[in-house]
Parts: sequence; C-alpha cells; structure tokens
Amino acid sequence: MSDKALRQDILDGLEFEPSIDAAHIGVAVADGVVTLTGYVGSYAEKTMAEHVVRRVKGVRAIAEEIEVRFPARKKTADDEIAKRALAIIAWDTTVPNEELQVKVQHGWITLSGEVEWHFQRTAAEYAVRKLSGVVGVTNLISVRPQIDAEDVKQRIENALKRSAEIEADTIRIAVTGSKVTLEGKVNAWHEREVAERAAWAAPGVSAVEDRLTVA
Repeated sequence: MSDKALRQDILDGLEFEPSIDAAHIGVAVADGVVTLTGYVGSYAEKTMAEHVVRRVKGVRAIAEEIEVRFPARKKTADDEIAKRALAIIAWDTTVPNEELQVKVQHGWITLSGEVEWHFQRTAAEYAVRKLSGVVGVTNLISVRPQIDAEDVKQRIENALKRSAEIEADTIRIAVTGSKVTLEGKVNAWHEREVAERAAWAAPGVSAVEDRLTVA
C-alpha cells in the first residue's frame, strides 16, 4: 500500500470515529510510519485517535504528537482532578483502590501502587483518563509477581492459538521471572496489540517486552 493511500485510510478512520473531532488532527505518513499532530479537546480523544490509527492495515509505527487543549473556562484544578480520580477508582469494584496512589501535576495524572492482576492496572488508567482536565496519564502501578514461568508460557501460547486475528506459529515467547518477551513477525500493527493482550492476560505478568515486527 502506498503512503498516500494509507494516509487516506487513516483520515477516513478518524472521521468515522464519533468520539473524535478530527478537524484539528494532522496525519503524515512515510514508509508506513505515521505521525499524528495537532490538538484535541480531551485526553480520552487523544488515546482514541491513536487506537484508531493502530487498527489501520499498513501502519508500521506511530509517532504521536497530539496536544490536549482545554478552553480556559474548562480548566480544572489539580486537587479537583485528584479527588475525582480517587472517587472514580473507588467506584470500580475490580480495582483495589486502597493500594493505589494518585498524583496530579498540571493536569497530568501519575498512578502508583501494586495490584494482583494486569487488568486491574489497566482498569485504573482507563477510568481516570476520561476525567475532564486530564492532559496525560503515567501508569506506574506494578503487578505482584506470582507465576510459574512454564505455565505462563503455555497459557500465552494457547491464547494465541485460539485467536483468529493472528498466526501463532510466527510468534516466539520467552518468560523470565514475571517478564514476558514476544519475538517474531505479525502481518499488521493491531496484531501486536492482540499478542500483547494475550501476554498480559496471564496471571502475575508484570512486564511485557514486545519485539514483534510488522511484516
């Protein structure tokens, strides 16, 4: 696929997504590497734009330089964002909020603490990034390692074989402690995400190093 055709597919995808105002998002493509520029009205919009682009066939890498800009009247104080973040995490019954800490500086949220499962880590981040006034999120929440390396490897391999979206035979898995390393080739960028999700879904995994390349 040519860069010109890929750029048009990306623009069409952004326009089609109802949660994104694509009017101020710029897209440049060079050899399958996509650069996103411009600005949006919320952090949730920013992350959704990147998600949409990742799913477009032909995308090999993304440089995301989109800014989050709020009108002056809509700016929210850091202490108010922190209170809302703690409240929304507490409302999510899947997240052990008593073990998490929230820091907010100039609209940027930093999450820290420890949980037992990766889905709890991602649930906390997903909850706070939708809050008004948030310009970015750094997720420093760690996962408590409680795993058997061989069992984890087998679970991931089985999960990949069950997936209709990827060819499991082209992916190699290595487990060291609680860290999983993925190597090999996939056919599209979003297949990397599928493989990563399979790795993170194994209990006790605290880190995933994705070395997969897009063929």
